[in-house]
Formats: sequence, C-alpha cells, structure tokens
Amino acid sequence: MTGTAELNVDEGSEQPATDGFAERPVDLRHRARDAHHTGEEAVAAQLPPDGGPDRPPDGPDGPYGPDDTQPEEPAGEYLAVDEPLLAPRAHRPSDLLRFLAGLFGIIAVFVLAQVAVSTTTGIENDITVNANRIPGVLSKISALVSSIAVLTVPLAFAVERLIKRDGLRVADGVLASVLAYGVSLGVDWWVAASAPEEIRNALTQSSPGSDTLTDPVHGYLAPVIAYMTAVGMSSRPRWRVALWVVVILSGAAELINGNTTPLSLVLTVLIGWSVAYGTLYAIGSPNIRPTGQHLMIGLRKVGFVPSAAHLAPAAPGGTRRYLVTQQTGPLLDVHIIDREQQASGFFYRAWRRLRLRSVAVRRSPQSLRQALEQEALIAYAAAASGARAPQLVATSELGPDAAILVYENVAGRTLDDLADQEVTDAVMASFWKSVSTLHERRIAHRRLTGESLLVVDEQTGCLVNLSGGDIAAGDLTLRIDVAQLLTTFALRTGPERAVAVATAVLGPTRIAEALPLLQPVGLSRQTRGDLQRMTKERKTAAQALALKQVAAGERTQQQAEEDIARAGEDLLARIRAQILQIAPEAPLAPAKLERLRPKTLIMVVALAFAAYLALTTIRPDQFKVSQMNWAWASVALAASAFSYVAAAMSLTGFVPEKLPFWRTVAAQLAGSFVKLVAPAAVGGIALNTRYLQKAGIRPVQAVASVGASQLAGLGGHLLLLFAFGLITGSQTNGDLGASRAVIIGVLTAAVLALVVAAVAPLRRFVVTRVRSLLFGVIPRMLDLMQTPRKLVTGFGGILLLTLSFTACLDASVHAFGGGANVTYAAVAVVFLTANAAGSAIPTPGGIGPVEIALITALTVAGVPATAATPAVFLYRLLTFWLPVIPGWVAYNVLQRKGAL
Repeated sequence: MTGTAELNVDEGSEQPATDGFAERPVDLRHRARDAHHTGEEAVAAQLPPDGGPDRPPDGPDGPYGPDDTQPEEPAGEYLAVDEPLLAPRAHRPSDLLRFLAGLFGIIAVFVLAQVAVSTTTGIENDITVNANRIPGVLSKISALVSSIAVLTVPLAFAVERLIKRDGLRVADGVLASVLAYGVSLGVDWWVAASAPEEIRNALTQSSPGSDTLTDPVHGYLAPVIAYMTAVGMSSRPRWRVALWVVVILSGAAELINGNTTPLSLVLTVLIGWSVAYGTLYAIGSPNIRPTGQHLMIGLRKVGFVPSAAHLAPAAPGGTRRYLVTQQTGPLLDVHIIDREQQASGFFYRAWRRLRLRSVAVRRSPQSLRQALEQEALIAYAAAASGARAPQLVATSELGPDAAILVYENVAGRTLDDLADQEVTDAVMASFWKSVSTLHERRIAHRRLTGESLLVVDEQTGCLVNLSGGDIAAGDLTLRIDVAQLLTTFALRTGPERAVAVATAVLGPTRIAEALPLLQPVGLSRQTRGDLQRMTKERKTAAQALALKQVAAGERTQQQAEEDIARAGEDLLARIRAQILQIAPEAPLAPAKLERLRPKTLIMVVALAFAAYLALTTIRPDQFKVSQMNWAWASVALAASAFSYVAAAMSLTGFVPEKLPFWRTVAAQLAGSFVKLVAPAAVGGIALNTRYLQKAGIRPVQAVASVGASQLAGLGGHLLLLFAFGLITGSQTNGDLGASRAVIIGVLTAAVLALVVAAVAPLRRFVVTRVRSLLFGVIPRMLDLMQTPRKLVTGFGGILLLTLSFTACLDASVHAFGGGANVTYAAVAVVFLTANAAGSAIPTPGGIGPVEIALITALTVAGVPATAATPAVFLYRLLTFWLPVIPGWVAYNVLQRKGAL
C-alpha cells in the first residue's frame, strides 16, 4: 500500500500517490508557513546543519536483506540522515519460541518411542510390507536421484545467494548445518550406548543385507534441514518448495529402502529445525531494519521531497521516529514500524495477555500490514473526533519488512520533560478535554503516560502515540484510560489537584466510575515503576527525617512512626480517598482485571517443585524403615509439631498488641509452604510481616516487631550455641569436634566484623541498615519492657523453638540406633552450627546444603554414617516436607479470611 493520503505532487517529482483514505488533498510541500511553523523551525534547528554524518555504505544484503526488493536511489543524489548505526544482528523471540517448540518435540518423540511400542512397531511393519511391492530398480533409482538432489539443490542455492552478495545468511546456514551434524552424532552415540531398548528399537532397524543397525538420525539430512531453515526462505518460495520436495523425497526413499524408521525421520527433522533456530537466536539474525536512508528514498516514492532527517526519541513500543525536513514544506514526523520492533517485548506482552482479561490488555496485530492499518485507522478516527492529535497524511510500505506513517509534526515538549511547576491546571484540563472527546466517539488511547502527552504551549496539550488505541472501545477500557491519566497527573501534581481538574472537566460521575480501576495491574508498566519508586523515595526521606527529629527531641517516637506510615501510603490509595471525598457513593470494590494471579502461579510451581524434589532427593531405601524405632519416630513427630507453637510464642511475645494465638500458629504453619519458593528466613519474615499488617498493626510497627523477634532469635541462637558448646566440651574433656566448631564460629564472626569495620562501603552499608533497624526495634523493645509477660513469652518461644528442633533431630538419631554415640548437648551443637551453615546458601528451604551439613556434622560428632543419613532424612521429612500440605491448606484458609 503506497500513498494512502492524496498528495498534490509537483512537476518533476517522482511517483504520485493517488489512492488513499483522505477525502481532501493534503499538500505538505506548498503549504504556507503559519503560526505552527515557528515551533517546527525550532525543532528543525536541532537537525545537523551539514546534512548529517557521512553516508554509511550499504551492506551486501541491501537495505531489506536478500530479497533484492529495496528501492533504488536516484543516481548522483545523497540525502543526509543523522542517526546512529543500527545493530548488525537482532535476537528474535520468535526464534527462541521455535527452538523451544522443537526441543519439546524431540522430547515427545523419545517419550512416544518408549511408551507406544506396539504402535511404532506396527507402523514399521506396514511400511515394510508395502515397500516390498515397489520394484527394486525404481526404489534404487529414486534413492540415487534424491540423494544427489538433496545435496545439489542447497549447493545451487548457496551459489545463487553468493552471486546476490548474501554471504552472511549462507554463513549462518553453514554454521547451523555443522552444529546439526554434531548433535546428530551425539544422539546416535547416546542411542547406541545407553538409551533404553524401546527407544533404540523405535529409532533403528537392521540395515538391508547386513546385521548392523541404521542410524537413529540421518547424518546428512539433519544438516540440510538446519541449513535451509537458517538461511530463511520466506521471501523465496520457489527455492523453499524445491528444497522441501527433495528432502521429502530423500526421506521417503530411505524409508522405502529400509534405511530408517518413521520416528527416526521425525527426529531428524526436529533436530535440524531446532538447531537452526537455536543458532539464529544465539548469534542473532541479520538485521533487516530499514535505515534512515531507505526512509528518505521511500518518502520520495510517495511524492515528498525530503532534504534531511534526524532520529527522534522512539515512540512507545520501540517505534522509530524521524523528523524530516523537506526542500519546500513543513517538518514531517515519520514513524517506522517493522518486524523487529513488533517482536520486541514479546514475552512481556505474552505474560500480560495470559495474566489479564481481554478487556484489560490489547491484542497485538499479527502482521505488519495489520499494524499499519490499525495505527492509520486510529489516527484518522482521532482526527475525525476533533481531539487534538497529530494528523496522519500518508502511509506506505517500505519494502516487505517495514512500513512508514507520515504525520504532521507538532512542536512541543512531553509531560515528562516539563518541570513540576509547568504542569498547570490549564494544561491538564486541555488533555482531559481531548480524552473526553475521544471517549465520546468510543476511542480509547491506552497509553496516557507522560511520553504521550505533548504540551504545545503553556495551556494546550496534544495527544500523541495513539498507535496502541482501540476503536469502539467498551466502558471498562475507557475507564482504564481515566484511571491511567489520573495516576499520570497525580505523580506530578499530587492527588488533590489531579482529581480536582479531572472532576471539573469530566464531572464527578465519570471520575467515580474509574475508582475500581485504580489498581497497579491495570496501569502501564512505566506507571507501575514510577509508583514504586515514588513510594520508596517518600518513605526513605521520611525515615531519615524522623531519625533526625527524634534524636533532636522535636518529635516523639509515635509521631515519627505516624509520619513514616503516611509517607509510605500508596499514591493510588490517596487518589481513591480524594475521589471518595467528591463522590462518596463511588464503588469501592476493585474491578476484576486478572484471570491469573501471580500467587496462584507460584503455588502451582511450588507444589510441582516440591513433588519433584521429594521424588528425586528422598528415596525410600535411605530411610531404612524396617530398622526404624517407631517410638522414637513418634517423639520426633511430636517435637516437630510443637515447634509451630513455639514459633507462634516467639512472634506474639514481641508484639505488644494482642494476637489470636491459634491463628498465629496457623500462620507459622503456612510459613512451611512459603519455604518452598524462598529461603526459610526470607519467606518467614515476609509472611509474618504480612500477617501482622493484616491483623491491624501499622507497617512500621509490624516490621519492627518481626525485626525484634529476629534479632532476639539471633542472640538466643548464639547464646545457646555457646552454652551447649561449653556443656559438650565439659562432658568430653574438650575433645569433641563440636566445641572446636564453637571456637571456629566465634573467630569467623570476629574476622567478619573486622573486615566490615575496615572496608568503608561495607561499614556504611551495615551502619545504615542497623540504624534503620534499631530505629524501630529499640522503641518496640522499650514498649515490651513494660509488660514482662510478653518478654517471657517471646524469649521462651525462642528457647522452646530451638529445643524442639534439637529434640526432633535427637529423636531421629535415636530412631536409627545412633543415640548411644552422641549426647543431646552435642546434637544441639550440631543443629545450631550445621543448620545455620546450610541455611546460609539461599536455596528454597535450604534444600541440599542443610542435609549435607547435618549429615557431615553428625558424622564428625561420632554418629555412624549408616545412622546419620537416614536420621537427617527423617528429620527433614518431619520438619520440612510433611508440613507442606497442611501449610498449603493453612495458607489458603488464612487468605480467604483476610489474615494473609
């Protein structure tokens, strides 16, 4: 499609474009300079006076790759373009997806070969019976011709590409074919050496006339398929058909002559296909994005007379923009959409489509033509509605892989470029009026962020970047627009002014309807990041100010905590509060935009991960159930169950407010499920903090209470380690390795403290963190001093928690007959040292390192390895794996009750 706007072309210009959507001619080259042109001259002044840098040489592929359809530039004329060089290669997500699809296909072939033995055998027998009916001469001739053709056609294609100066793609194809050959040899070796018998029988058979087996993967067919896939033949259908025909004929000939099996052919095709796309994604495909030079040539093809171009900041979605000056006429704003730009952000868009309902996320166009028509339609509809937006004057395809949209340039600055004091009520009202005009025609913008709001003068705004909009949008989509623009303005001016101006233009009813859409998931990615950054900055600044004011005696501790809580309040909550002041009847329930919540996905992944680890890391033969003492195992189970009561005591003891005790026990049980996807300490801290906040405790105080509990737990851990170390040493005259472990631990801690004190960056980091921690923890501890019962509960819970875990490990050791070799105090030292060392490695739940550390420490302490190994696995089963299911149930129950 070329020249979709009618253009009055001068004499001597190149090709006029007459077919278009516009009802009236638009002459951009002879239009008189009006008041808007003053701004255009200001933008044009940014263009290089000498026409830009020297012209970069064209690559061997031409501007559009090896399809040889690039436009030719008039001889002797060069159009200057100021732009950086494009990357020579691009990593396309589509290549990665195809590679993964091929990989799953290969796995499916192996699974099918192992489970569908009768089916594969029956197919092979049917093929053998029917192949015997074909005359031998015919089969030999077909095999000879196909084997020659399957090598000759790719060679001829390579010669043709080299003549066309497309050697880069040929090199990519050769690399893919070499890798495919190597993978084929590896699969052949694996099938012959160690594959299951079922797979070997499905992929091989006896060669005709000999006792040797055929190759599971064809050593020459897989490289040919990889080569023909890597060179890319979407724009060369004749060559593509020829190559696939010879490949199919060659495979059929090999199958008829008994040199392969059906599954072997499928595996060969999948290996060649997967290796090709894996190679392309790893090294990148040749970049066929058109440069500014090709843009200039394309503009001449649709009747413009450009003289220079300057690369402007990209539009949302990575769309390239150029400001183009003409020999006679106003400045043009040209957008280029291409296949590489369409592929960018693919995985993020796929996740959004999976997570959100269809009304909350816009479907991406499936082809370049659809993207061009979609953006053109939105631009024409916006102009027809009367909203202030740039006018689209022409569209054109720029080769097979790109298209351009030519807009009138509107000079101005985006909202992101304005200072806060420049964002006036008049500017915001102007944008709201344009949005209201669009909404009256059921047009949604969907990208009302700062980069899409162009301020032309001090009182006028212009909506740009409409390419992501919708025609005939539903009510929910229009309300999302209002929520997005409200948030965009509130980030700059505060919620009070943003809501007041919006209400003055749209009215309180339409603003109230947007309240349920004020949730992060419905906003743009940039806005979500701005909200998080703003909240973090406000909270950090409030904490620093509070520290100074409390130290100076200007504010009390309680007042400082209230200031920090107000500063950490979410901006969206403040916007909702402003709307409720204006429209108290506004709906409060948030709209359901998500179809799949991240926590649901995390739950599914966690359960699958737990099942996999349980099946692979815990084997029945390691338990030696027949040798286990069930009485001691019952004691270990009871100790494990009591640990959750002790954990609830250790938390409630450091919270001055009253907490439901058994609900707190259930929260600790839910933490056993959280351990699957996070290190134990991290997951427990996050869950307890969330639980306290849901119980009505302010965020600052909740964090302080959990911090006080963790700090007291660390101190108790060290004291118990020292005490049990002394007891163990006195019982064994200091000969036990556990007492040496205490000394080593103390010396290690001292060395780490010296290192932190000596290195300035580490010292500042630790001091800052400790200061912020003590800011909340010390006042919390002072409050607890007034209620000794709470302190007894907290510290008693810490002591009981350690003793219950130690009792569980000790009972597990006795259950397998190792109790005679070690005392309870020694087991306590083993638990306190080995469990801490294993948990230091941040694996979910300490899986792996904890087991290794405990088995090693018990063996050093004198427990035989034959008893230490099953004892540790029993201990981990009771304290980690067994509570997963009840923890999952507790987690869901507490969520339904609003306690998590």
